[in-house]
Amino acid sequence: MMHVVQLRVPGGPEVLEWAERPLPQPGPGEVRVRARAIGISGADALIRAGTYPWMPPLPAVPGNEMAGVVDAVGPGVTSGLHEGHSVLVSSRELAFRGGCYAEAICVPADSVYLLPESITPVAAVTLPNYQLAGAMLYESGLLRPWSLLIHGAAGGVATAVIQLAMADGIRAIGTVSTPEKAAFARAAGAPDVLVRQSVESVRKAVMALTGGHGVDVVFAASGNEFATNLDLLAPRGTLISFSVHGGPPDTDLLAELRKRQSKCVGIRVYSIHSLDQHRDQRRALMQRAIDLMAAGKLAPPAPMVLPLAEARRAHELLDARNVLGKLVLVPQ
Repeated sequence: MMHVVQLRVPGGPEVLEWAERPLPQPGPGEVRVRARAIGISGADALIRAGTYPWMPPLPAVPGNEMAGVVDAVGPGVTSGLHEGHSVLVSSRELAFRGGCYAEAICVPADSVYLLPESITPVAAVTLPNYQLAGAMLYESGLLRPWSLLIHGAAGGVATAVIQLAMADGIRAIGTVSTPEKAAFARAAGAPDVLVRQSVESVRKAVMALTGGHGVDVVFAASGNEFATNLDLLAPRGTLISFSVHGGPPDTDLLAELRKRQSKCVGIRVYSIHSLDQHRDQRRALMQRAIDLMAAGKLAPPAPMVLPLAEARRAHELLDARNVLGKLVLVPQ
């Protein structure tokens, strides 16, 4: 037997249950992975709430990323994986989302990523953030940017974007809402961090940092800030929406673009699901993130680690948005 965290009905953190299930056995072409660390992401909260467009059937086990050790190999596995190999499981490579809030999971052997010894399990579950960061930078239709701004610079995806940009020689500016978050972002390696006091203060600071030119791309997660973000862009710059916290924009975006037609700025909407049908690109982005982390060029901030059995508490913290760094669950 093994333990999982599951939900039988959608809702708040209270619907998460600590339950026992039979230990799964790997079928043909599969391996079983014993969990060492399980990452928590915003998609997990959407699964819990029952609003995720890629919702697994109920009763569902949330969790989209797990780092662990192969402890059983099914018949017909030819990928060279053996018991004892450290691997990363990402549900982006599976036929279903979720499933990782468990002490073990069986997955196709060709879906996992082999991890070098230098990457700890807790660090490994941040790798999907770097995969998404690489996708936004290089697979979202942008010309190579030379400068960028991302809001919420203390968040996991924003930190990944900034670190990856710096590794590739791209100027990165971040904004945060509090001095505490600014200190956290700077400790994570962000060179230029602005504490948002007003829209105008951010615009002035960005222009000062870029010699009045603006940035090539702005990554935004709040729909209601779209119009003001357009004023941070350089000529022919692009605003990338990668989430819609607070709901969609309440302004006429075409009208806002026409107001700024002399700069010819644009808007794109991007999601990692844009690569759902592009396996080779998706896996190449993850492998590059693994290689950069192993080389010491990517270093995730220290996470907040809780026991797997305290997943409900972790989701309470997730909903409250008062955690700096990645939330990680570990089996006892």
